[in-house]
Amino acid sequence: IVAVDVTGLPVGALVVSASTHENATTELMLEHLTEQGVTGRLDLVLVDRGVTAAAADTLGRRHALEVRRVGWDDKQPVFRPIRHAWRVEVAHGRLGRSRRLAKSFENTTTSATGWLQVACIATTLRHLSRAQAPRRALPAAA
Repeated sequence: IVAVDVTGLPVGALVVSASTHENATTELMLEHLTEQGVTGRLDLVLVDRGVTAAAADTLGRRHALEVRRVGWDDKQPVFRPIRHAWRVEVAHGRLGRSRRLAKSFENTTTSATGWLQVACIATTLRHLSRAQAPRRALPAAA
C-alpha cells in the first residue's frame, strides 16, 4: 500500500498480504499515517471503489477525515482517467524502477515494508534534488 500526496510523492508505505481486503488495508494505512503524525495535515483521503461506502464512512468518522470514494461510473464503457488517481499510478511506476522491489525477495512483510519505505525515500529525494537544482542560464546573445 502506498499513500501519496497531490503531487504524487509518497507519504506512507506498508506491505500487507495479498489476501487482505481493501477496507482493512485502508484502515492499516490510516493508522500508520496517524502514528507518523501525517493525518493532522490531511483534509481529504481518496480511496478507490475497492473500499466499500460503509467502510469509507466509518474510517472517516474514526480518523476525523473526509474519506471519498472515486472510480469509474459503471454505466460508461469509455476509459477516462480519474483525476488524482493517476498520481498514484505514477508513484507506483516510479517505485517500480527500484530494483529491490522488482521481485519479492523478502520473507516477511516487515522487511518488505522497510525496503518499500527506502524506495519511497529515494523517490522523494530524487524529486527534491531535481526541484532544487539550479537552472542553467542561456548565454546572452551578442
